[in-house]
Amino acid sequence: MTAGEQGAPRVEYRIGLVARRFGIPVATLRSWNQRYGLGPPRHRPGTHRHYTPDDVAIIARMVELVRAGASPESAAHAARAVDAPVPALGDIEPVISAAVRLDSTELLATISAHLAHHGVIATWNRLCRPAFAAVVGRQHAAGGDVDVEHALSWAVVAGLHRVSPPLRDTERLRRVVLACTDGEYHTIPLEVLRAALAERGVPAVFLGQSVPDDALISALSKHDGTPVLALWSQVHATARPESVRVARAASAQVLLVGPGWAGATGLMGVQQAESLEQAIEELCRAAAVPGVDT
Repeated sequence: MTAGEQGAPRVEYRIGLVARRFGIPVATLRSWNQRYGLGPPRHRPGTHRHYTPDDVAIIARMVELVRAGASPESAAHAARAVDAPVPALGDIEPVISAAVRLDSTELLATISAHLAHHGVIATWNRLCRPAFAAVVGRQHAAGGDVDVEHALSWAVVAGLHRVSPPLRDTERLRRVVLACTDGEYHTIPLEVLRAALAERGVPAVFLGQSVPDDALISALSKHDGTPVLALWSQVHATARPESVRVARAASAQVLLVGPGWAGATGLMGVQQAESLEQAIEELCRAAAVPGVDT
């Protein structure tokens, strides 16, 4: 540790101490510094590089993501977001303003900062959903703004992938598959669900929008054991009991997610999540392999 230039204490850490703290080689820290700019600035040649507490917090996030299975590049993007100023949770005005201007850089930075500091579900419920509601309100009032909605959708998905990158599978967990029913094109809620699971260290395969039954069978048959399937329906018209029967015939444990399943008939004995928060808890519980410490 070192002291400040004027005698005031300034806590800093040598690279060896940081490496030992996280159990990684010094060479790895130097590589992350050179490739991704994580750690102290490199413009002071000939001097020892010291890590500030903020630097250490970023490295901690980087280590956590890499160990969870994220690639170093995507983890670095997510880790740097920790260094952004803490935004006021629920302040949608900067988001709406950037979206209306189609300022994708500012929009992504604002959403990423919320995700990094407040987490996936809080950001979705307190920032993204109100922002989408405001944009839709503008559409109903004056028409247009479809481009604004699309820009906002892109930034939300991009932010989720930057701050909570997809994780590699682990043998400690059962395979989790996320899919929209055939004919369902609303994918952002499942993007949120995937990112929230990644925050909890649970990897998930996201098959995307409008997954036909034969593609669902193919995906589920490629995994050993009993996969866990979260099947999303936004509206009643896409709540297809046949997709559920197909998944169960493929020996999958099925969790129905989304408002489209409300009141659906012919689905006795199939669990339904009433919220994204419940879906996260149920999927985390289902993914745990019995008898294995996760």
